Order: sequence, then C-alpha cells, then structure tokens
Amino acid sequence: MRVRFSLNRFVEPTLPDGSPQLRHGVVEEETLFETRSAWSLDKGVAYRLSDVRLLPPCWPSKIVGVGRNYREHASELGNPVPAEPLIFLKPPSALAAHGDNIVYPAISARVDFEGELGVVIGRRARLVRPQEAENYIFGYTCVNDVTARDLQRKDGQFTRGKGFDTFCPVGPWIVPRERVDFERLRVRTFVNGEKKQDASVQEMIFPVGAIIAFVTQFMTLEPGDLIASGTPAGVGPLEPGDVVRVEIDGLGVLENRVVRG
Repeated sequence: MRVRFSLNRFVEPTLPDGSPQLRHGVVEEETLFETRSAWSLDKGVAYRLSDVRLLPPCWPSKIVGVGRNYREHASELGNPVPAEPLIFLKPPSALAAHGDNIVYPAISARVDFEGELGVVIGRRARLVRPQEAENYIFGYTCVNDVTARDLQRKDGQFTRGKGFDTFCPVGPWIVPRERVDFERLRVRTFVNGEKKQDASVQEMIFPVGAIIAFVTQFMTLEPGDLIASGTPAGVGPLEPGDVVRVEIDGLGVLENRVVRG
C-alpha cells in the first residue's frame, strides 16, 4: 500500500569511506525527503525509498507494553480480563526495523507473533487526563510484540520472554495523529501470507487515552516513547524461515523474517 505522509529515521547510502549516515525524513509514496530533525516537516534532499535502509522510526527511552487488552486474546491464553491496564516494559535494545530479521533465541522453544498498534508520544506526559491524552500523541505505527511464550510462562512475568534483541519490530514509519482515521484502524497479522489476526482497534478493552492516563500516573512519558497497545486474538508460533507481516490500514506494512539464533 502507499502511504502519503509519514516520518522515519533512515540510513543514507554509504559515503565513500563506507560509513552510514543517520538521517530523518518524510515519506511521500515512493520518495523520502530528508528533514532537519526528527520532528521537522521541512523537506530537503530527496531519495528513492529503494535506495535507503529504514531504521525503527523512533528510538524511545522506554517501550511500554499493554497485556491482554483484547478480550478474545486474554481468553485464548486462559487469562482473566484485567480490571486495569496490565503494563510491562520492553527494552529499547529489542527494537528492530521493517525488513530486519527476528532472531529466534536458542533458549526458547516457542516464539509467538503479536501484531499491535504502536502509539508514539510527541511531548512530555505526566499525570495526563484521559480526555487530554490525544494532545500528547505524535502519531501511530505498526508493532510486533514478539514473545518467547514458554519463557514468559516459566518466569511468571514478561521481562525475559519479551525482552530479547529484535523482539520489537516497529515501522515502517510513523503517521502523524492528524492524518490518521483512528476509528477505521484494523490490526492484521500474516505469517507466510496466511492471515492470523484481524481486529479493529475499537475492540481494545482500554482505549489509548485510558492507557496514557494510567501510565502517566506513575511514569513520565518522553517524546519518542512507544506504547504497544495490545494484541488481538490469533497469536501463534513462529519458526525460523517464517515471514511475519503486520498491516494496519493507513499506517503501512511491517514485515520481518525469522532466523535461527
């Protein structure tokens, strides 16, 4: 699909000495225009998307995950629906970009995909009221909250099972909030072309505003921080060699291949 307007971090074609150049840019269809900074919209030098390597579109100080935020997903894992948002953290070292490999760790025997809507914070947020939360959102992106399910169950908590390097693919870009028809967003996940997940974000138990309000009661969110807002039903295992794709209408397609660690 074509995305008419979005933001990203990217690596410019290497210089003669072989060193990559980190840049920020605005994507319009098949062209990426360099910008002065991460949040700037002033378009500069143009590149073809095929000539650059996209990086994770944000580099958050923290990645805030929300567990069991769709009723059917809680049910499929045999868990009760939480009375309030179930929050966990993924380390920034788990970030991966569109096109990067997901590394299947040798110490796990069950690695699952979890397609999710990603929410990128645009300004410092502390003690935010739900009705004001939208003002703190910069934009939206696709997320795959990859999880070593066997380790999550063994540990009884989320840190190890969700914290491996490459276990948080994000992208391919951020679409600014003002350009997103939120009510029409659907999260779809495909493995080797077969659809596994398909749900509207309207099915979330806790909407984005409630999540931001809850989190900012005890944690300050900084510009660029990422919220993975929860996965719908249909999660399942991945195997080395699989290609997993998360699609959200209007936001783009995030695709990654699984490789053995």
